[in-house]
Amino acid sequence: MSTQRYDDELRAEQHYVDGLYTRLDAERVRVRGNHAAALRSPVDAQNGATLVERDAQVRTSAARMERLNVADAGLCFGRLDSVSGEQLYIGRIGILDDADDYEPLLLDWRAPAARPFYTATGAHPENMRRRRQFHTLGRRLIDFTDEVFGRPLAPETGAQPGHSSDVALLAAVNAPRGDGMRDIVATIQAEQDAIIRLDVPGVLVIEGGPGTGKTVVALHRVAYLLYTQRKRMESHGVLVIGPNAAFLDHIGRVLPSLGETNVVFMTTGDLVPGLHVSAHDPPEVARVKGAVAMLDVLAAAVADRQRVPSEPLPIDLSDVSVRIDPEAAEWAISEARGTDQPHNHARATFVDVITWVVTERAIAKIGRGWLTRDDRAAWEHLRADLLDELEDHAGFNAALDALWPTLTPEKLLAELYSSPERLSAAGADPMLYRADGAAWTVGDVPLLDELVDLLGRDTSGDEAAERERREEAAYAAGVLDLMVDREDLMEDEDLLLARDVIEAEDLAERFLERDSRDLAERAAADRDWTYGHVVVDEAQELSAMEWRVLMRRCPSRSFTVVGDLAQRRSAAGAPTWGAMLDTYVPGRWEYRSLTVNYRTPAEIMTVAAGALAQFAPTATPPESVRATGTPPWSRRVADDELASAIDDFLRDESGREGACIVIGPPDVATAVAPADTKGLEYDAVLLVHPERILADGPRGAADLYVALTRATQRLGVLHRDELPAALSGLAPR
Repeated sequence: MSTQRYDDELRAEQHYVDGLYTRLDAERVRVRGNHAAALRSPVDAQNGATLVERDAQVRTSAARMERLNVADAGLCFGRLDSVSGEQLYIGRIGILDDADDYEPLLLDWRAPAARPFYTATGAHPENMRRRRQFHTLGRRLIDFTDEVFGRPLAPETGAQPGHSSDVALLAAVNAPRGDGMRDIVATIQAEQDAIIRLDVPGVLVIEGGPGTGKTVVALHRVAYLLYTQRKRMESHGVLVIGPNAAFLDHIGRVLPSLGETNVVFMTTGDLVPGLHVSAHDPPEVARVKGAVAMLDVLAAAVADRQRVPSEPLPIDLSDVSVRIDPEAAEWAISEARGTDQPHNHARATFVDVITWVVTERAIAKIGRGWLTRDDRAAWEHLRADLLDELEDHAGFNAALDALWPTLTPEKLLAELYSSPERLSAAGADPMLYRADGAAWTVGDVPLLDELVDLLGRDTSGDEAAERERREEAAYAAGVLDLMVDREDLMEDEDLLLARDVIEAEDLAERFLERDSRDLAERAAADRDWTYGHVVVDEAQELSAMEWRVLMRRCPSRSFTVVGDLAQRRSAAGAPTWGAMLDTYVPGRWEYRSLTVNYRTPAEIMTVAAGALAQFAPTATPPESVRATGTPPWSRRVADDELASAIDDFLRDESGREGACIVIGPPDVATAVAPADTKGLEYDAVLLVHPERILADGPRGAADLYVALTRATQRLGVLHRDELPAALSGLAPR
């Protein structure tokens, strides 16, 4: 098309986009007003439903404001022209024309009608004639690119010479990396779109090599599911599990940029509220802790704390001395276990049996010669006195605690780890022993979570809260009595009294602090919260015990599972997806793969593929979508040259736009461990001592593959010893 015609169309498109922003601004003002009105709306003290409705309106309008606020960035990113002449603009949110029967002025990218924007091709145009992609800066339209379907490009088609549909994609993947992952809503590719919109009621597995975009596809899939199933999913929220805190920070802005905020981001070390664990066990210990055989160990460890005394325990009362013998303890344990309640809850039955035995024996001794069982009144009077004495009896309570203690998950597991005798009694592997039993690792978190169910919760806090509620109600009742003395008003039948308007408990409710946390905050703090959907990234690393925790968090079994078996480094991870999932969702999981590498240029991927072939010869590396013309290099350095070589790299990169990193073994002061860079990306990477990373067996080989595939532009390697054969593709510098 001529320059003049192109400029005219650019101005026309800018005018249309300006109109969309005008409507966006107006809608934002309207919703902000609704939100303020909802906050100010009066609440009927006698109608709890009114308060619930008001809170629902506040939450709904706040969520709508959030979605409108994020729409400013890249509101409209393209246009579809159908063969019938219809024009459909595609954008971050939907905007309707309320003056024209709510015709769509802008289609939400998740709407079914918007799908051809991502999937139409020359071979399969899907009834579309043209796809126009916008390049914007703020609210200004910089330029656009046209792709015409079904026939060669010609001057009259409107296509820009020298441009193709890959322009927007290549611009995005070549752009310097910032502080975090960006959404790809304007450049979703067809294979990615097919996965994002896939209708799978159970578990979807997305496997892809480095740079295939599997993580960002999974996050866009969450946004799509929230769009199509909002009523079901939004009230429960979404849980996203990642390998480490740096990774979660990296991906944390994607969903908010798509207008979705009811999302909880965690590592598996955060799954027990109040714990934030990042330390890892050695491989063999991690393998033992992650196996389902630990269920038997934990059950045995709990049973081991339900003890039968080796010798009778004396209980000295004020009038008599009695004993708790092994037979009584065995009976009490049998009765308590027979309730099938968790350990701490079953303790009440154990205590009841032991208390009955002790009081029966004490009464028999006290009443010897004068009291018979027929004299029930005297018998029960003695029992009541004995129960009062036993309630605060130090020796009796100590005996109960020794035979059936109240336990927390942390206490039981710490005492198990720090005692070779307890480990042996539970049938545990001796390698679990550690002197500091409470030095928690990520592998301990699912065990602590499992123990919550085995032990039962401590309900003392709930009882205290209920007592406080009753005390507040009693206090409020006193306040009401002071407000109006009914006896003084018996003669006036028409006077409206305070008690006619509000009850004591309603008044007490006014003084209670309301929970103002948003859904994500409440969900993260509640061990029993169930999520509408769970995303598990780097899923190949999760142990069988960690999968049990996640399945408890999502009873509907609605999961998006993301990973790459070729990158598995954990000894506790499963070798196949079926080994992970068939236990929980047999026949209810589907597998999809991503094959195109959008991050790693071909020059670097060739080297990484050589490393992959050494330790995973059956794995197929993804195909890079681009080349940079910059070959990766290697340089051999002595120990005393390493620091200056790293400084040279950092100095060179400081003059370039983008992010860089040094990756290497833990003893290299300026280097980051490969495992801590999983899922992250940088413009330039300097890999230090790959030969030492590779020396760590299968885990080291996976780490090397991860390190080699973090760069989007430039890769350099420093080595002291002979360069591993797997890296022979590097050019010496």
